[in-house]
Amino acid sequence: MVLPIYAYGQPVLKEEGAEIDVTAYPELNALIENMWETMRTAKGVGLAAQQVGLGIKLFVIDTTPYKDEDHPDFIGIRKVFINAHILEESGEEWAFEEGCLSIPDLRAEVDRPPKIEIEYENELGEKFKETYEGLNARVIQHEYDHTMGVLFVDHLKPLKKRMIQRKLEAIRKGQVEAEYRLRFYRSK
Repeated sequence: MVLPIYAYGQPVLKEEGAEIDVTAYPELNALIENMWETMRTAKGVGLAAQQVGLGIKLFVIDTTPYKDEDHPDFIGIRKVFINAHILEESGEEWAFEEGCLSIPDLRAEVDRPPKIEIEYENELGEKFKETYEGLNARVIQHEYDHTMGVLFVDHLKPLKKRMIQRKLEAIRKGQVEAEYRLRFYRSK
């Protein structure tokens, strides 16, 4: 089932997620399958639980679309990350243009370290400690940030943040369209 994606301004996007017990979380496999379907429908490469309204430490990524004629040697990954913790980020930061399904029609260069070490659980509760580099590391960092209540725009320099403030405010007010279903914040 395709879930609505929570748009910029939704409080859950700014909340740190809670760890979950993989063996006891209700309907975990259905949630993960719905997140995969939602991400594919929206043409994303990553989706965190916060983006579908759940304040938990869970995200899915599929970087295989980055393999193309310009990057024929790229090896993408398709994984579920639960209760993830980035243990280390290393290397000289590099800029790359990022976007976010919760912030449609807005992209900006974000500086991030090129290498990470992360520990996490998969959907079976198996624990892993792995190292990722390049685009795989970047997508993981972006989605991991969601589970910590951080959006890619939070990494921008003050001048760039001021330049995009009107666009962010328009998204918060629901004055944006996307090719997928968005859920906007409605204050009471």
